[in-house]
Amino acid sequence: MKIISYNVNGIRAALRKDFLEWLNAASPDVLCLQEIKATPEQFDPSVFEDLGYHHNYWYPAQKKGYSGVAVLCKQKPKDIAFGTGIAYMDAEGRNLRVDFEDVSVMSLYLPSGTNPERLAFKFTYMDDFQTYINTLKKSHTNLVICGDYNICHEAIDIHDPVRNAKVSGFLPEERAWLDAFIKQGFTDSFRHLNSDPHHYSWWSYRSNARANNKGWRIDYAMVSEPLTKHIERAFILPQAVHSDHCPVGVTLSL
Repeated sequence: MKIISYNVNGIRAALRKDFLEWLNAASPDVLCLQEIKATPEQFDPSVFEDLGYHHNYWYPAQKKGYSGVAVLCKQKPKDIAFGTGIAYMDAEGRNLRVDFEDVSVMSLYLPSGTNPERLAFKFTYMDDFQTYINTLKKSHTNLVICGDYNICHEAIDIHDPVRNAKVSGFLPEERAWLDAFIKQGFTDSFRHLNSDPHHYSWWSYRSNARANNKGWRIDYAMVSEPLTKHIERAFILPQAVHSDHCPVGVTLSL
């Protein structure tokens, strides 16, 4: 199973940038999207069916043009879970899970801490999400959580760890949370197979950051420990330029 995760920074904008051509070439079995910034009524979801994604699920935020996640599947899942059941989280459309026989796949969009109020919201969200996942893992042991975590885990995951040490996304408290999240039963699939530096998934639009590869690795395909032995490939696709993020993915031999 090939799973790709992509923060598209607006699905309608991505569709205007040959997103369908890229998707047809990449051809994942499951595609997790974040920051769709639209409702299905604002574009034509049937264009994905033409590429074999006959089962596509959209979970927009209540606020128009904001946040939202989606999962597109070639194979019909046996169950779909929209949100977490936690009202304040679900209002922002940040979690969508599909369950297959052998694996469950979640598209996740963790909040960013753009100001003190949102940073406090982010920490509350992370704590409640950890509690939610601890319970979920008891019934869904084979779990892949793909998405934009808005956190760089280690210094190797950011182009300038010294200057960004006090910037949200690389704060010690955020990194400690992600470290604990992994240690409670997940594998960072990319780092499991790749130890090289300078691999990033997000670049600022400012200062020609992408051309100079001054980026952050904040998008992950986290795999629950029982699935670690099934990781066949893990990858980042920086050549895809529909967004300020690029796709990340994992292939599992199930």
